[in-house]
Amino acid sequence: MIDLGAFYRDEWARCVAVLTRVLGDLDLAEDAVQDAFTIAHERWPTSGAPDRPTAWIIATARNRAIDRLRRESTFRRKAELLARLEHGEVAPTGVSALTDDRLALVFTCCHPALAFEGQVALTLRAVAGLQTAEIARAFLVSEQTLAQRLVRAKRKLRETGIPFRVPSEPVLPERLPGVLRVIYLVFNEGYAATSGGTAIRHELCREATRLAKLLCVLMPDEPEPFGLLALLLLTDSRRDARLDPAGEIVLLADQDTRRWDRVAIDEGLRQLDRARRLAGDTPGGYTLQAEIAAGHAGHRSPAEVAAAYEELDRIEPSPIVRMNRAVSIALAGDVAEGLVMLDAVTGLDGYHYYAGARADLLRRLGRREEARAAYVEALATVGNDAERRFYRRRLAELTD
Repeated sequence: MIDLGAFYRDEWARCVAVLTRVLGDLDLAEDAVQDAFTIAHERWPTSGAPDRPTAWIIATARNRAIDRLRRESTFRRKAELLARLEHGEVAPTGVSALTDDRLALVFTCCHPALAFEGQVALTLRAVAGLQTAEIARAFLVSEQTLAQRLVRAKRKLRETGIPFRVPSEPVLPERLPGVLRVIYLVFNEGYAATSGGTAIRHELCREATRLAKLLCVLMPDEPEPFGLLALLLLTDSRRDARLDPAGEIVLLADQDTRRWDRVAIDEGLRQLDRARRLAGDTPGGYTLQAEIAAGHAGHRSPAEVAAAYEELDRIEPSPIVRMNRAVSIALAGDVAEGLVMLDAVTGLDGYHYYAGARADLLRRLGRREEARAAYVEALATVGNDAERRFYRRRLAELTD
């Protein structure tokens, strides 16, 4: 019996991308694919999954799109899209840097005609299949605000007739910041899931890394794709050590380094070296984050990690960067200074990682009552079951 939940997470983006390529209408493609998965959910448990489930979903989505278009009141739009569905190739395509449907979908959603926040939100929804709540968490905004951004972005995409394709080489650089940001956020959601019963969504980590590799092939002279790929590889190398056999979270300091993926670390360091060579004296944000990840993997000194954080805070200042910089100083040994820096960070109200970080530093300093209060605050906003259990264990330790 096929696991429909896992299949949905693995194949959503592929199906949406294939249908969008044919239709040129992301909104219609997304609705049709959602319909197809709903039908699969109703039928497959009793009839069994077909031999080629992805092709079945795409074909069913195509039929649902045709049904929707036949009810369309605007004749010109109906005729044009029906013609595309009847004559266009609707089948899974091969994977290459220039023809991969999902990479084309990323670039389409990251068109400069869309507001940057809309670009990233739309791509996270279409490419990664993330839910509104998950994307809202990445942006630190409410679900309502995020939903409005998605509606505006989809409307703009449809009204402007933005073509579905990887753009020509001269215009690639202007799309690059949004594409990098999307891939980064897809990985983040995979590495630390917003909600659900598991802390890690492996399929999103794999998809983000795959897209980053395709982007490096597509833009071999740009340093930041290689910096991003290095960051993902170095971070993902520790994925298996982040959970114990019972599925409980293990902090970096407590991880069994024998479970780290040394092949991924070596590849990540090679990609980081290439990013550094291409960037020269002006490394970008992803390259600097890769330097920090290399430090977490034991290949940069604490001083080098601190310097990377300082430079990152200079070129891309944000509350998240300042929070992580404070935590790194604490982990390097100066817990009191780390807490002072952390308490100076603003703009992270309701962000459970901030409350959890404060709780941990307060616990290390022996300030138990304050640590308990911070863990309670983290518990109030966390959505992932594994992280919730972690905070509860910490809270119980302080209560004993």
